[in-house]
This record gives sequence, structure tokens and C-alpha cells, in this order.
Amino acid sequence: DVQLVESGGGSVQAGESLRLSCVASGFTGSNLYMARFRQAPGKEREGVAAIDNAGSATYTYAVQGRFTISKDSAKNTLYLQMNNLKVEDTAMYYCAARPRPWVGCSSASPWRYWGPGTQGTV
Repeated sequence: DVQLVESGGGSVQAGESLRLSCVASGFTGSNLYMARFRQAPGKEREGVAAIDNAGSATYTYAVQGRFTISKDSAKNTLYLQMNNLKVEDTAMYYCAARPRPWVGCSSASPWRYWGPGTQGTV
């Protein structure tokens, strides 16, 4: 089964940056899509960004131009670079993965595998 190990996160001031990492293991082949979701207290889990195997990324509107998702396939590692952070970005950030087909990150329910989450506080 797929395991996701997360690192990064922490507490920063508004305008600063954080970088989240997520290492995936326990799968074969390269057809594993990955994404980042976040959940603030009292709110539903929302998609932040997702990336397909060709490197094409999609972002939720609130983070466009500030966050960048990338993937190092050789290391099976997903990165989320978060710049110009805002107070409203404070949340638990989760790494997610799923096999085909591509579904984007508009909903959390189609994503099968989840990391334990890492806190990002602004």
C-alpha cells in the first residue's frame, strides 16, 4: 500500500515562506498523482494544488501566484513551495495520492492515500 511521509511546515510571519515535502513509497510504476490539501479549524478540507505525471499543475484560486507544487519523480517526492504567506493560509496541510484517473483537487473524496498532515501557521 502507498505510504506518505510529510515534512516541513512550521510557524512563520505573514509574507514569509514555507516549503512542504512529501515522500511516497509502496507503489510501483509512475502513475501516481499527488496533491496537497489543507484544513483550517472549523472548515472543510480543501484542495490547494495537484500535479499530474507530466508535471502539469492546478491550483486553487486563493494560492495562485504564491504557491508552487512540484514533483521529483526520481525521489518520489512532492514539494509545495508557499511564498508570501497570509494569515488565512494557516491550516493543517495534507499530502494526498491516488492512481489514475486524474481528478484534480476540487474534492478530497476521490483521493485514496493520505499523509498524517503537517501544520502551517502564519
